[in-house]
Amino acid sequence: MSETTKTDKKERYIHPLTDARIEQYCQRMHSNDNPALEELNRQTHLKFVKPNMVTGAWQGEFLMMLCRLFKPKRILEIGTFSGYATTCFALATDDDCKIDTVEAMQEYEPFLRENFIKNNVMHKIKIHFGQGLEVIKTLQDKKYDLIFLDAEKVHYPLYYPLLVDMLKQGGLLLADNILWYGKVVLDNVNDKETAAIRQFNEMATKDLRVENIIIPIRDGIMAVRRI
Repeated sequence: MSETTKTDKKERYIHPLTDARIEQYCQRMHSNDNPALEELNRQTHLKFVKPNMVTGAWQGEFLMMLCRLFKPKRILEIGTFSGYATTCFALATDDDCKIDTVEAMQEYEPFLRENFIKNNVMHKIKIHFGQGLEVIKTLQDKKYDLIFLDAEKVHYPLYYPLLVDMLKQGGLLLADNILWYGKVVLDNVNDKETAAIRQFNEMATKDLRVENIIIPIRDGIMAVRRI
């Protein structure tokens, strides 16, 4: 392989975004994972086809810390997957918190319900199965303190105006995978997912109704606060 080809390949895919040693260090330097979350992570890797999609301990601890500080009473999650982030939200909030979580894959239901029941958080959670954009249209009469978006990346720009309107004043929207393996900064990468995430980031940055910041944890989280 020529040196030029090697460079081109690297420029198309620059994840991890930081030195691997730094990322590994960050993965270790956080509070000990809850045993229930450790087991959920293990079961996700055993039973799901793409276990790398799991939120994981580093990001999960960040979400839990936000909940402990922010104390949301109503949470919306788009993209449940194996329920790791959902469980983080449920474990880190008061008993009267209500969580609506949206998942396209109906076949995940037995796994999700078993996990939520085992961890005594099922009473906080309502699972909505279906395509995210369609499901949230049925929830638009509700206002949320915290929204976590981790769904189809190509649809992020369609989600943005809907979700910002569903935030309470002072509410927080968190969008995952917002750096998309570093592809957002590569001029020679224009696939539909990368283009959609760039558009989402621009929409948040130009929206005078919000303040926003990108947090480069794992694949990046955009935090958008309704002001």
